[in-house]
Amino acid sequence: MIYICENILDFDIEMALRAVSAERRERSLRYRFERDRRQSIAAYLLLKHGLMQEYGIDTAPDFSYSNGGKPHISTHLNIHFNMSHCQQGVACAISRYPIGIDIEAITEIDWDVARHVMNNEQLHTIASSPNPERSFCELWTTKESILKQTGEGLCDNLPQLAIDKYSFTRHHGKDYVCTACYSHPEQHEEFRLVTL
Repeated sequence: MIYICENILDFDIEMALRAVSAERRERSLRYRFERDRRQSIAAYLLLKHGLMQEYGIDTAPDFSYSNGGKPHISTHLNIHFNMSHCQQGVACAISRYPIGIDIEAITEIDWDVARHVMNNEQLHTIASSPNPERSFCELWTTKESILKQTGEGLCDNLPQLAIDKYSFTRHHGKDYVCTACYSHPEQHEEFRLVTL
């Protein structure tokens, strides 16, 4: 299941800090700006909400990390998850199989960046689209979700990344795109909008 929260400015941040793990609290408080703190806390609260909904887990999860830095729930290694956030919202995907998710605001395209991360065919798709900014965001979140699903993180060969090896679910918000990546044939996750 994929959970998205768009109202990250509405929840009581002090109360929310008491509902997250000590590690997440410390990590969130390191952010200089309150909006960044809220994004970090909200993503964790979505994970906590999803774990309760899907598995009946009502404790604040602690994480362990793979060599590539991908987090896992220390006490439930069979549950896969991934989180992402941007100014417009936060997203959390939970599954029985490896999953990656990315949410990004739709903004003006920096074509120098686009040429660095897209191949020629993708650049043509973006440039010829009736909404190039949305098309770029769709392709970017697709690539980012793959790297988060595999646990690789950002790499140097983004233009050549084999998108066709994976399946995706996408949600279009008013001013953002959220894409989830999965590779197991039984896997197909649905989106749910959540209010914290």
